Amino acid sequence: MREYLPLLIVGAILGVFSAVFTAGYLVIRRQKEAIGFDRNMKDGEIVRRLVKYAKPYWKSFLFVGVLMLLSIAYDIVSPMIVGHIEEMMRGQFEMPVLGRWVAVYAGILLVSLACSYVQAIVLQVTGQKILSAIREELFTHIESLSHAQLNAIPVGKLVTRVTNDTGAISMMFTGIFVNLVKNSFVIVGVLAAMLCLNYELTLMILCFVPFIVLFTVIFRKFSRKAYRKVKDGTTDINTFLSEHLSGMKIIQIFNREAQKKAEFDEKNRTLGRAKRRQILTFAVFRPVVYMLYIASVLCLLYLGGRGYIKNTSFLGQTITSGTLVSFYMYISKFFNPIQSLAEQFNWLQSAMASAEKIFTVFDIEPEIVDAPDAIELDHVDGNIEFRHVWFAYEPDEWVLRDVSFTVKARETVAFVGATGSGKTTILSLICRNYDIQRGEILIDGIDIRKIKIASLRKYFGQMLQDVFLFSGTIRSNLLLREEGISDEEVLEACRYVNADKFISKLSKGLDEEVRERGNNFSAGQRQLLSFARTILHKPSVMILDEATANIDTETEILIQDSLEKMKNIGTMLIVAHRLSTIRGADRILVISRGEIVEQGTHDELLRLGGRYYELYRIQEKKAVLG
Repeated sequence: MREYLPLLIVGAILGVFSAVFTAGYLVIRRQKEAIGFDRNMKDGEIVRRLVKYAKPYWKSFLFVGVLMLLSIAYDIVSPMIVGHIEEMMRGQFEMPVLGRWVAVYAGILLVSLACSYVQAIVLQVTGQKILSAIREELFTHIESLSHAQLNAIPVGKLVTRVTNDTGAISMMFTGIFVNLVKNSFVIVGVLAAMLCLNYELTLMILCFVPFIVLFTVIFRKFSRKAYRKVKDGTTDINTFLSEHLSGMKIIQIFNREAQKKAEFDEKNRTLGRAKRRQILTFAVFRPVVYMLYIASVLCLLYLGGRGYIKNTSFLGQTITSGTLVSFYMYISKFFNPIQSLAEQFNWLQSAMASAEKIFTVFDIEPEIVDAPDAIELDHVDGNIEFRHVWFAYEPDEWVLRDVSFTVKARETVAFVGATGSGKTTILSLICRNYDIQRGEILIDGIDIRKIKIASLRKYFGQMLQDVFLFSGTIRSNLLLREEGISDEEVLEACRYVNADKFISKLSKGLDEEVRERGNNFSAGQRQLLSFARTILHKPSVMILDEATANIDTETEILIQDSLEKMKNIGTMLIVAHRLSTIRGADRILVISRGEIVEQGTHDELLRLGGRYYELYRIQEKKAVLG
């Protein structure tokens, strides 16, 4: 019994480790249930959805599989060759025979290296194609979300999903998936070779497999939790930076730099703690796997060396020096895939956590979609009708209440009222940025829910108070990448809305650089560019939402002249606080608390002496006092 005492000691140590890690696993499982851990998607589901992106490239992966089988031949055959050389060295030694075996060993090694090189190139090319496909599909999906859904998701979070998270899962296709398959083949091949060589020693090594499986399952849970916290922390920092860098001017104006720095430091510390937990998890897992490797080697050397030195058999099979050498190498080949998995565990858990975040975005169902029988419009005259429309952003908090009105084609209609009365909401509903809860909205007698969204919005031009310009040039912002429009058409649109006056003074004209959000242009210049952009795309219905707010008097005169010209293009809907800008409207609708309380021309409403008259008088007094 004494001769097996070292083996019993090794088993006892492994048992203690197993008990400790199992207890830790049960504790974290109870914590997970207590705090409602955000585990929503199983690994199998994530892998199944990721494989969908790999299917179009199955030929590339099949080719990689063939190369992989050739490359692992070295791992399986080389220990046998070395063991044979060891036997030959102890027996009848012949240099030519040794040379042939060394040549075979070198040949197998070269083939393996060449296959590994080609495999890496093919995987990188294929992986980048898959990554691009995921990014494009994710961006397209985000484009399909409604305004309400986009308002509910921080921009920084979406940026993280499209950039950081898709980058993290690239290793899935360029290394992890293939290495998992490769390591599986290596383990099976090595086990088969060991069984052929000496099945008793193989059974001894297999005694360590249950411990490997147990430790891997336990640490997989710890690692996944740690990685999810790292991902959450990274998302929080990206969201914070996206918002606060955009609003840095406000932070400086109100002297809040110190407070915002403190907020950022706290988020940074949270991410740092998550990173340390992740490192600690990995720092424990890898040594444990290495401990199993060393334990198996010690057992091999003890049993095999003892049997070889005493010239005895172990469970009926003789152990030679060649067997010992081969098994020593095979144990390394057996544990290397597991150690390799430990090395890649960071990437694996990062990819899984990132994939879950990405699929969470994919699983957001767009609220506004085309009806199955939606039609394509070939033209729009511009007749608009609201029939008993009710709308609320939040359940039972009605913004519009039983609103009904009609706008004839090429008519100019203005909406006025206090802030929050529902004016802007009406304009958003016409373009179907939101869906109404009750009633109907008709364009040329067709319910807008029966029209394809892209077809509907194609005929609308929206000019908002907060003009958004993209980084690029004036030309790229006017065209928005639409082809087939000449420079002469662009300049003609600029002249039509009086934007040519300031563009002609720029050194590069239409090629003048536009910085982020157009911050190198004044509010009035951005508004004129917005008008030119809208006119250039020939809309049938034009929407102006506070387009004349926050501009100087000189620019307002130019914009008023532009508006007069634009009335000849098609139907025009205007929301304006400055009543002077809508005096020439064909009809003015006064909105109060989501209901139309008055309507008529400017003069008719003044004679009526109601709500419009009160608003007009208030603005006149302000003008006099100003």
